[in-house]
Amino acid sequence: MKSKIYEDQLESLEHELVRAAHWARANGERLCVVFEGRDAAGKGGAIGAIGRRLDPRQCRVVALPKPTETERTQWYFQRYAEHLPAAGEIVLFDRSWYNRAGVEAVMGFATPSQVSSFLDAAPRFEKMLVDDGIRLFKYWLTVDQAQQEERFAERLDDPLKRWKLSPIDARARTHYADYAAARETMLAATHTPYAPWTLVDFNDQKLGRLTLIRNLLDRLPDTKVPDETLDWPTLDHPPLTERFGMLQPISPYPVEKDRD
Repeated sequence: MKSKIYEDQLESLEHELVRAAHWARANGERLCVVFEGRDAAGKGGAIGAIGRRLDPRQCRVVALPKPTETERTQWYFQRYAEHLPAAGEIVLFDRSWYNRAGVEAVMGFATPSQVSSFLDAAPRFEKMLVDDGIRLFKYWLTVDQAQQEERFAERLDDPLKRWKLSPIDARARTHYADYAAARETMLAATHTPYAPWTLVDFNDQKLGRLTLIRNLLDRLPDTKVPDETLDWPTLDHPPLTERFGMLQPISPYPVEKDRD
């Protein structure tokens, strides 16, 4: 997708996202969006596209590191539960409790018994969330291996993106089919009427982001909030000139002029 078309389409969706955020805050709604998928599928970009125009104090991104020794002894869902949304909040999970059914299962970080227990418990855990009023959305981002390899190579070649390529990512390249099998097992066990999965094609990341956001917005109820209920502030104070006494601001960074 051409960047100009993408930006125009995204801007239109951003207005709807902002309106949805106002609706969530005004009505005390709790939105929880789970992003899963293969390495380099585009989870971070999709999350960034959703949250870039929203209040970061309302829209939180949760990307947990590997569990600590203490967390490994806790109830598996415990460290995720503490990050669930409160009234008016939107929480975007960049990977979630489904780590156990994906990377942990494939790479041997969890035993078959632990994976089986998780697949049995996850629908019950999510039923509790939904029954308590949380709006739960689960997205799996799909990407073909050829496209995945291209993105890995791009990350390796770019010093600003190299941090995204972990040793686990490199090892996972040889387990492409194993991840597909683990995904299908996970979907069979956890795709439920109250917490269904939605798969989105992310071979074209820009198109994938637009598709995902459109789907998310379409699954919300009418989010229109009357302007008079939003209590916007008034800007009627005369402007003042900033004055400094003890310390002065540093000089502006020298910017080179455009060269012909």
